[in-house]
Amino acid sequence: MPDLEHALDALAGRVSSLREARVAYPADLAPTLDAALAELDTAAELLAAAGEALRKAPKRPGSKKDGAQRELKLLRQVFRAFPVPVVVLDGGGVVRRINPETSRMLGSPDGYLVGRSFPLLVDVSRRAAFRSHLTSVLQTGQPAAFETRLAHQGRTHTAQVALTRLTMPGEPQQMVAAVVLPTQVQLPEPGARRPEASDGALLLTAAKRQDLLVRMATLLLDEETLLRPVALARATRLLASEWADWVIADMVRAGLPQRSVVVAPKDQPIGELVRQVESSDPVGSQVILQVLERGSGVVYEMVDDETLLGFCAEGPLLTAMGAGSMLCVPIGSGDGVLTLVRTHERQPFALADLAVMQEVGLQIGLAVRAQTSFQRHSQAADALSASVAPRKLPDVPGYEAAAVYHPGSSVGAEFYDVFPVSGGWGFALGGAAGKGEEAASVSALVRGGLRVLSAWESDPATVMRKVNEALIAQGTGMFVMAVAGFVHGREISLSSAGHHPAVLLQSDGVVRFGAGGGVPLGISPEAETGVEKLTVGPGETLVLYSEGLVSSRNDRGEPYGEERLADVLGRCAGQSPSTVVKTVEADRHAFSGGQVWDEIVVLALRGA
Repeated sequence: MPDLEHALDALAGRVSSLREARVAYPADLAPTLDAALAELDTAAELLAAAGEALRKAPKRPGSKKDGAQRELKLLRQVFRAFPVPVVVLDGGGVVRRINPETSRMLGSPDGYLVGRSFPLLVDVSRRAAFRSHLTSVLQTGQPAAFETRLAHQGRTHTAQVALTRLTMPGEPQQMVAAVVLPTQVQLPEPGARRPEASDGALLLTAAKRQDLLVRMATLLLDEETLLRPVALARATRLLASEWADWVIADMVRAGLPQRSVVVAPKDQPIGELVRQVESSDPVGSQVILQVLERGSGVVYEMVDDETLLGFCAEGPLLTAMGAGSMLCVPIGSGDGVLTLVRTHERQPFALADLAVMQEVGLQIGLAVRAQTSFQRHSQAADALSASVAPRKLPDVPGYEAAAVYHPGSSVGAEFYDVFPVSGGWGFALGGAAGKGEEAASVSALVRGGLRVLSAWESDPATVMRKVNEALIAQGTGMFVMAVAGFVHGREISLSSAGHHPAVLLQSDGVVRFGAGGGVPLGISPEAETGVEKLTVGPGETLVLYSEGLVSSRNDRGEPYGEERLADVLGRCAGQSPSTVVKTVEADRHAFSGGQVWDEIVVLALRGA
C-alpha cells in the first residue's frame, strides 16, 4: 500500500515539525496544540483508509483465518509505526497495547506497561476524573479530551489526553484508544538511549547502593546506637534522606506487627496524613503479612493495587501517599518489616534496590537485637554493680568516710560496704576471683552475708567463718578475697581472708601497713583468716584498696604496687578522706595512661 506508506511518512514529518515549533515557541502552545489535534484527525482517517483498503483487497486463496491474521499483522505494523503516543485500554483502564512512541515518551521499556493500570500514571487529583471520562467514552461512544499530569520512571509530563472508543478485532469487549500529547516535556530524539540506562548512570547508581550499605553499617555499629534505642530511628532517617519518600518500620511484638516508625517526605507537614499512616494497623496490610510469612522481600516497580498497605480515613493508604513504587523487606529474621514508598515523580524501585534493601533489613534486625541484648545485659550489670557497692556511705560517729569505685572493662566482682553492727559500725571490701555476672553475684552474696551476720556477731572473724561456710555450701567453685572490720570507738578489729593489708596513714605522714593475710573464702571448709586490731586516732586515716589498684600497669608493663601507693598516701597527710581517695585514683590514672582493666576500689576512714 504505497499511498498509505507515503501518507504515514508525511504525517511523521509534520509531527516532527510540530515538536520543533513547540520547543521554539514554548510560550505560545495553543496553535501547536490545535495543529496536533488536526493531525490526530488525519491519523484517524489514515487508519480508516487502511481498514477500508484491507476490506476491498482481493482475497488470496486460503482460509478466512489466514486473512484475519494478515489483517491483524498489518494493523499492528501501522500501530507500531504511529508517530504519536497511543495506548489501547480495556474497560477497566488496564493497558492492552502500547506503541513504541508512548514507551519512549514515558521512558519505559517496550511492553513494560502492558497489563498495568494506566490511571496509576495519572496525577492523583485527576484519577477519578480520568475513570469517569473512560466510562463515559465506553458507554456513549463520544470522544473526550482533558489535560493532566502523567508521572512514570521519574519523568513528569503535562499532557492532553484524548480518549476514543474502539472495537478491536478478536476482542470480545470494546476498547479505548488514549492519545497522549505532551505540552511541556520535550521528548528524547528517536533512538536515543534513556539517560537512566546509560553505563555511567548505572555505575553511579550501583556505587550509591554500595555507599548506602557502608553508611548503614557504620551508623548501626556506632556505640551510641547500642547504648540507646535509636537504631531503628537512625536507619529509617538515613533511608528517607535519599532512597524513598516514605519509610515505614513495623516491628513484631507479641507475635503481631506494630507500627514503630514513620518518616514522611521532607515537604510533608506533620499533619493528618502522617498521623493516619502512623495509626494504620499493619495487620491490615496484605503485603506486610506476606513478607513476614515468607521471610523475603517484594518490589512493586509500579503499584497496581493501591490497597496493598491497608486503608486510612481517606481510602487506600497508598493512594493518599501518592505511591508510584513500593518495596518491602523483612527486618532481621521475622523481627519486622521495612517498607519504602516512592511517589510517581521519582525513579521506581528496581530488583537491584530490592537486593540492597534485603541486606539493609538484615543489618537493622541485627542492630536491634544487639541493642536489646546489650541493654538487657547493661541493666543486669547495673543491678549487679548496685548490689556490690552502696549508693551512699552512711555517717559513722567519730569518723569521716569516703570511697571511689571505678568499674573495669567488664562486669566485675569487687565490692565494698559500710554498715551498722552489734554495738558499733562495720565495713568490708573484697571481690571474687573472676569476671562476669557469676563472679559479681558471688561477691554480692558475700557482701550480703557479711552485712546480715554482723547484726548478731561482735567479732569480724566469726562473721568471716560463717560466710565461708555458706559459700562452701553453695558450691559455686569460686573463692573471694575479703577484709572486714568492726569499729568500736577508736579501736578497729580487722579480719582478712587473703586480702591486701590495710594501710594506716598517720597525721605526721607516716604510712604503716597492717598484717593482712589469711586464706580466701570458699577454698577450705575451715576458714583461716588474719586477725589484728588497730587504733585510729584523730587525723589518722585507715585505707583499704582492691587488687585492681595495685595490679594496674603502665605502658612498660610495670605494676602500680603498694610502694607507690604508700608514697602517694604519705603526701596526703592531714587531708580529708575524699581528697585521699581522689588523689590515689588520679595518680593511678596518670600511671596507667587512663587504662582500666580491673575494678578500682579505695575506701578511706579518718578519725575525727
